[in-house]
Amino acid sequence: MIDASEHFYHDDPNIGPEDVRTKLKDVEYFFLGNGLIQAAVQWAPAGEGTPVGLLVMNPDRLRKKREALTMDAATGLAPTQLQLTTGGRVHSPIAGRCRVGWETKAPVPTVVVRWSAAGLRVTERFSCPTWKRPVICREVTLQNSGRSRITCVVATGARSTFIRRRLMLAAGASRTLVIGCTLLPAADRVKVTFLAKAPRDPECLDFWRSLARVKFGHARLDHFFRASCAQLPVAVSRQGCIDGSIWQYNLEWLRDQSMIALALTLIGATGPATTILTRLLRKFVTPEGDTLDSSEKRNPADVELDQNGLLLCTLKDYVMWTGNVALVREHWGKIAAAAEFPLQKVFRHPRSGLLVNSREFWERHRAHGIQHGMELIYQCYVAHGLAAGAVLARLTGHGAEAVRWDREAEKLKAAILTHPRYRMHDARGFIKRRGPDGRVQETITALDSAQLPGSVPLGAAGPHYLNPDTSAALPIALGMIPAKSVLARRTLKSLETLWNQDWKTGGYGRYHVISEPDSLGGWPFASLFIARAAIEAGDDAKVWRILRWLDQVPGAQAGTWFEFYGQRLAPPFPQVGIVVWNWAELIVLYVQHILGVRPGEHGLEIRPRLPKGLKGAEASLKLCGTPVNLKVTRGKAVRVTVNGRPWPGLG
Repeated sequence: MIDASEHFYHDDPNIGPEDVRTKLKDVEYFFLGNGLIQAAVQWAPAGEGTPVGLLVMNPDRLRKKREALTMDAATGLAPTQLQLTTGGRVHSPIAGRCRVGWETKAPVPTVVVRWSAAGLRVTERFSCPTWKRPVICREVTLQNSGRSRITCVVATGARSTFIRRRLMLAAGASRTLVIGCTLLPAADRVKVTFLAKAPRDPECLDFWRSLARVKFGHARLDHFFRASCAQLPVAVSRQGCIDGSIWQYNLEWLRDQSMIALALTLIGATGPATTILTRLLRKFVTPEGDTLDSSEKRNPADVELDQNGLLLCTLKDYVMWTGNVALVREHWGKIAAAAEFPLQKVFRHPRSGLLVNSREFWERHRAHGIQHGMELIYQCYVAHGLAAGAVLARLTGHGAEAVRWDREAEKLKAAILTHPRYRMHDARGFIKRRGPDGRVQETITALDSAQLPGSVPLGAAGPHYLNPDTSAALPIALGMIPAKSVLARRTLKSLETLWNQDWKTGGYGRYHVISEPDSLGGWPFASLFIARAAIEAGDDAKVWRILRWLDQVPGAQAGTWFEFYGQRLAPPFPQVGIVVWNWAELIVLYVQHILGVRPGEHGLEIRPRLPKGLKGAEASLKLCGTPVNLKVTRGKAVRVTVNGRPWPGLG
């Protein structure tokens, strides 16, 4: 059994300066980097913490927010703020009195901060304009807006180190200084210096210029896509290391990273996508085909079987988008092992052929009351993954494996949908779990070994319901069933009870709140599961409600979302962090579902599903290295052109 202590952390956000807290009131984090360095510009407009602070991290060393290399144990991020001394007074940005946001026309992702003090207009631009060096650049422009000469001292730093520069500005004059924050990985520290100029290089410009562009003519939707494209590659170290939730877990999951690799592939960031997939196949898949979660190898009862299927799905999509079959050939042994692993006897239910164990999708296990049985999403992703694996097998000349995996995928799908006793749905729609006897596991009861705080719902008196669960939306999003079928409609209707359960701020909980062993609140990526299913089902109102919610929570202006929105019990649980998966889900929603672009074994399919209120879309994508310029317009019928030519087959 998994040790309950694995879920507990000891980082108390009430100890130390306010900046060690991840959820400062109304905080926004803008992420920058190049795989060699990772940084976040903190904007705290409500008066908690440093108003404009800079967190610098080593992306290969996953750590808490308090352990960021620019976080001082006593003063937090205050030393990283810009300080202007003039007339004997020190001026810095004031909470609520500066403007912070993405500079949308910059050639590389750039965060711009504007504020004023003592007759000076200050513009700070944070960026990482180089692909070769671990440095964040801060270009500071001071403009004298008055009629008299101003003499000032510009200062900033990190922890106990400060740099200063004295300037004299005539009336109306301006001056730009370039400050570099360079990561010294061997010394595990940051060096702050004045630079003669920003270290720009063509490799960096080429990378950002080559990424996908998607425009709907809707300011907030377009912002979400730009922000996701700007920040998703930044979360990946040059070696392929990614924190499942930045500052929160300091651990890695094959599931999360497969989704991230998929999204990077869709936006044309094939370099980072290839790095992630190569690392996963080398280090996160064992020779036997087992996969790691939470950076751990599990016993068979606790394996997250969906990871095997999701990896295979991602590899198939990666090959269809990039044409890089060489990656599959090089790692065929691991790929075949990952496909075969869930088909072992230890996982097979003899009467149905479904897969059994004692772990569920959201990582609850036996200590939480999860009984031995069949988990819906493990069946669905393995079936979907085996079919994807069969495509890869045909492409690489492994005919016997292709036949076997196609056959096993069909058998699993048939059992999920049509088995007279063990099918994974009932009158409510898809159900979460069945026991080996065929009965639906409706409730869970935590064991003492779970060591749950009494204040969490699962730690209180029951019953604690397992159904509904937002993962039930994924078979619809994946196309396992027709999205407008009775089963899909029933499933989506049942999931409505998960919206705003015991809170009023919006969002879907990941499952029935009474079975929550953690904190309450809406989850962005769980809500996006439902958005992906809803857009396929033509339920545009539901899609818009989810997107409006994402636009209303803290993080919307940066396009950066927490794991969930609620009060986190920390400790014993970790402080909530920035989930990288959120960016991936948004990109998948936009490209695969709304634009409907899906290259496959038998050609390219484009079937847009524009939610009501959008008149059209324009996208610049890349398929096997070839530009695909897509234009969608909606009048009496939806029209699509690709590279200026009408696209057939939309009926």
